[in-house]
Amino acid sequence: MSYKYLKKTTGLTRLNVAKNPQHTLSVLYGKILRTIQKMPEDASYRKYTEEIVSNRAKIVQECQTVEDIEKKINCGQAEELIVQAENELILTRKMLSFKPWESIIVRPNADQWTWPPGK
Repeated sequence: MSYKYLKKTTGLTRLNVAKNPQHTLSVLYGKILRTIQKMPEDASYRKYTEEIVSNRAKIVQECQTVEDIEKKINCGQAEELIVQAENELILTRKMLSFKPWESIIVRPNADQWTWPPGK
């Protein structure tokens, strides 16, 4: 019996039941990990995101049912996990272009964080 026949609705507005959530999550997690590989190994974003996404990808690969995936990841329904992964992929690509691990071009003023200004 297919997943789509077990679950008729997510119960969440505008979030339809995923037809093949295991495959979709595997693809998205793979894309995120490939994008992260282009970042320096010591970049904080890479280290922490890679750890979380690798863990989730392993869970998706090992679990036989979508319900098991949802229980082990414990961050919502499979459809919500897909939305989270899509958003993370978008952010990962932006981070790659933003390069927050590089040093800043212009140093801030010494009193930048004082209030009121000039004191």
